[in-house]
Amino acid sequence: MAADFTFTITTNQTPEHVFKAVQDVRSWWSGIHSEEFVGNTKELHDEFTFLAGEGAHYSRQRLIEVIPNQRIVWLITEGELNFIKEKDEWVGTKVIFEISEKDGQTELVFTHEGLTPEIECYDSCAPAWDMYLKEKLMPLIV
Repeated sequence: MAADFTFTITTNQTPEHVFKAVQDVRSWWSGIHSEEFVGNTKELHDEFTFLAGEGAHYSRQRLIEVIPNQRIVWLITEGELNFIKEKDEWVGTKVIFEISEKDGQTELVFTHEGLTPEIECYDSCAPAWDMYLKEKLMPLIV
């Protein structure tokens, strides 16, 4: 079984700074494909929806774990990816942000658990995550 999509960012910023940037989802998971958000993205049990690409991607996320300055986990509870055959591939997957201190720096490890090369959306979704993380989230935390 192949590995889940993972992306790591290292910064001189504090874990608190990185945590707050991740929580402000609208500031980094937007602005590329006319995305729309509804809901809250900061507290345990908050839910938000994401709609992008004129309906090509819809998902609902629930925050199932929030440990300040250490970890945030979203569970994808609904999803419709209109550019693939199995439109609900994201449902039941988790988006995990792990923040830790390593060698005097802060490390953020992003993992989309369940987004593996075996699933159809991987070839589109992995590059999209890569773009949002590099072009939108990374500038907020480095």
